[in-house]
Amino acid sequence: MSATTPPPAGQPTNRVGLTRADYDGSRTTLCPGCGHNAITGGIIQAAWEAGLEPHRVAKLSGIGCSSKTPTYFLGHSHGFNAVHGRMPSIATGVHAANRELTLLGVSGDGDTASIGIGQFMHLVRRNVPVVYIVENNGVYGLTKGQFSATADVGSTRKGGEASRLNPIDLCALAIELGCGFVARSFSGDQKQLRPLLKAAFGHRGTAVIDVISPCVTFADHEGSTKSYAAVKEHDAPLHDIEYVPYFEDIAVDYEPGTTRDVTMPDGSRIVLKKLEVDYDPTDADRAWTVIRQARAEGRLITGLLYVNQKTQAFDVERDMVDAPLASLPLETVRPPRAVLDEVMRAYLDGAVAAAAGGG
Repeated sequence: MSATTPPPAGQPTNRVGLTRADYDGSRTTLCPGCGHNAITGGIIQAAWEAGLEPHRVAKLSGIGCSSKTPTYFLGHSHGFNAVHGRMPSIATGVHAANRELTLLGVSGDGDTASIGIGQFMHLVRRNVPVVYIVENNGVYGLTKGQFSATADVGSTRKGGEASRLNPIDLCALAIELGCGFVARSFSGDQKQLRPLLKAAFGHRGTAVIDVISPCVTFADHEGSTKSYAAVKEHDAPLHDIEYVPYFEDIAVDYEPGTTRDVTMPDGSRIVLKKLEVDYDPTDADRAWTVIRQARAEGRLITGLLYVNQKTQAFDVERDMVDAPLASLPLETVRPPRAVLDEVMRAYLDGAVAAAAGGG
């Protein structure tokens, strides 16, 4: 349904004239109670509230239970299901081809922290504008629940085996690589997850959201540190979060000293209401310290961990043209024959010179 098509009677619409149902996808085939389904619901609600236009969204994924979930939201969007761990390459190419698209990348802890970690790191380094959602359960759900690279030391499998390897903390890694928007959340905390998603939609650059998403089949037992019970017990939110989009002129009235506002480049505001500590999400060193302390104490810190609005996005850094590359004519993007011949001659001359010199 477009913005010019009248919505069904009685259904509220968002700022682009769409109902929430316009953001639905296919029916899920994941296990009942899977945390990934809750994240899907959060994405649908956040995208509707933010007024994203589905036809201007590209959904990207790799391989795994998490990478199936783009099928379940924004059914009228573009989509590309890549091979295992290669979603960042596809995201970079899609952005280069059409910068007008909002990119939503959904990955898992195996897809990102194991086979895809090299691609993940270079995506973050390049600051490609993509909302990168990691649905993190610490196991490989499609291959019988082996530990992934994010499994905590001491966390156990259903058979009792304990993980003995140090985990990869994707949020700490993203901050180290210069990511300008890093957050962690829990699939069971929609009040926190939705404003984080809406803020990420408006970020200009890579936005990483690591969402702990319990696997009800292989990691929801006593002994697993990523079970529902364990996450609820150890979840330590940094702040209450509200998000005020640029198109809404809303005055948020709190007592001075109890909140911290982060203004996004488009005029949107992230409002962080202080809980136990006064946390500054623009301080990378502070974020590092909080993450390390939480790990040592066995706590799960959630919220907006770090934000930096001064980073240059990939297309700005590379001085790309405004027009989508996909719309440019071949004579503009393809070098003429004379240029290619000159390149080949240079290679040939170099090879001849090397042979003559015995190199």
